[in-house]
Amino acid sequence: MINTPRVSIQVQSVYVESQSCPDQQRFVFAYTITIRNLGREPVQLINRYWLITNSDGHQTEVQGEGVVGEQPIIQPGTEYRYTSGAILETPLGTMQGHYEMVDHNGEPFRVAIPVFRLAIPTLIN
Repeated sequence: MINTPRVSIQVQSVYVESQSCPDQQRFVFAYTITIRNLGREPVQLINRYWLITNSDGHQTEVQGEGVVGEQPIIQPGTEYRYTSGAILETPLGTMQGHYEMVDHNGEPFRVAIPVFRLAIPTLIN
């Protein structure tokens, strides 16, 4: 039996009104992700994949190495937190995806990032 490392993901998103321009269909969102290593061995985040969907159904895929220019090693019982952003053409959208990680033996595994909303405050209610 393969012992998959236990990693949890938490996401918080906010609308960045100061950088947005609704008249030009530019809605800027920031999101902060906390990655917790609940396992007993270190893990490393190698790649990311995002599927960003706006409320018109337009989808954008984003993939690449690491996050915010880093490929962090997350020690057991610790967490890694970063903030990044997304720009949508609509005031409402979603993001979801996964991280490609490796365990302490170099074995790859994926951690799903559950879908989360990007919405201006007036649309949240």
